[in-house]
Amino acid sequence: MCCGDDDCRPLGFLLGLPFAFLSLIISVVGIVVWIVGLVLTCICPCCLCVTVLVELALDLIKAPIHVIEWFTSQIPC
Repeated sequence: MCCGDDDCRPLGFLLGLPFAFLSLIISVVGIVVWIVGLVLTCICPCCLCVTVLVELALDLIKAPIHVIEWFTSQIPC
């Protein structure tokens, strides 16, 4: 029995935890790439490829949240 809420999917949350942990490790890599990219952007702001790297790093940092949201949306209550 569910709590009556559309977002109540504890099974999806529990199944997504190992994948969220792996994406958390990837997000740490994203943080490092983001910091290095910001430093390079400050040194040479005309470099477009560094800006793309910083945007990719931000997506990596948000990965654990996206993984948990995807898993909870896939499994019905």
